[in-house]
Amino acid sequence: MLVDIKKKGYPVLDYRPGVNNPRNSEGAFLDLKDGRIMFVYSRFIGESHSDDAKACIVAVFSTDCGETWQDERVIDHPDRHEALNIMSVSLLRMQNGDIGLFYVIRRGWHDARLHLFRSSDEGLTWSEPVCCVPGLGYYVVNNDRVVRLSSGRLLVPSALHKMRTTDTIKWGSFDSRGTVYVMISDDDGVTWREATNSCSLTVPHTRSGLQEPGIIELKNGALWMYHRTDLGRQYESFSVDGGETWSEAVPSQFTSSVSPLSVKRNPSNGHLLAVWNPIPNYQLRKIGKHSWGRAPLVGAISQDEGKTWTNHFAIQTEEDNGGYCYTAIHFTSDAVLLAYCAGEPEDGICLARLKMTKVLLSDIYTE
Repeated sequence: MLVDIKKKGYPVLDYRPGVNNPRNSEGAFLDLKDGRIMFVYSRFIGESHSDDAKACIVAVFSTDCGETWQDERVIDHPDRHEALNIMSVSLLRMQNGDIGLFYVIRRGWHDARLHLFRSSDEGLTWSEPVCCVPGLGYYVVNNDRVVRLSSGRLLVPSALHKMRTTDTIKWGSFDSRGTVYVMISDDDGVTWREATNSCSLTVPHTRSGLQEPGIIELKNGALWMYHRTDLGRQYESFSVDGGETWSEAVPSQFTSSVSPLSVKRNPSNGHLLAVWNPIPNYQLRKIGKHSWGRAPLVGAISQDEGKTWTNHFAIQTEEDNGGYCYTAIHFTSDAVLLAYCAGEPEDGICLARLKMTKVLLSDIYTE
């Protein structure tokens, strides 16, 4: 249990599972030109909540800075791509003003790769996809992860999981040990290539390797990449050449369960906001099927480019009796919207529902 940390924010959305809708999963935000906020997420259809089950890409919109959401519309369906699943959304404004919508098209353990769709009419219609991963393989890219550097370069952090067998669909073929590869585009997403080197873990006692990476550009031009592991901490690596090469991954200051860290920069003041699950899966800790040890969910602010973190606050606590993960972060003029997967006892799994919390920035900066 965390001591002396206050729960802040209030719920603005809770998409629970239902009949023929076993899971509502992670997403991403984007400001539209008419002042609305668009949120895009994966809505599972049918009976299965597995990552390789069918899911539609769905958009909802807010006209009041995230207080309410409406005008739900389906953007895409896996059958259009002859895919098992489509999920893990990122959104980005492209250099010509288009909306860039990124998500993974999963065809099996041999082929799960991020694709870019573009819209020139603020999300009414979408282009045919461009694959962001040159080589065939099972590349995990989390939601809300595609970044644009100050140079204009686009980066996609991904974790490659090899196949243990030749079976392209069954779970037994999946190797949980991830190796991180960063994809680069210098022409605003038209073409993509791999960075020069990859990142992997060579330490013992890990079955995860490096998983679910994210990247943030620091003010000095260096890039900080963070990785989920099963070693009780997020690991980190750095690049000083725009993502071409990366340092060896080492333990960061973030203790963590086997769950991803999310970091975004507040455009109004330049501070970094981190959201994560700070308690590791230590021996004898009780971990429920619906929570996976992914509680509490907390945030913190850094005013010195990640050297120190202050203004800690809770979004969800262990007393909420659930698991919370895969957070998308979006700043408004006076608040931050946090959308995340959640599982509560009646759901049975950690990833069943999509929740969104709004936290006033004034509350975060008030200890």
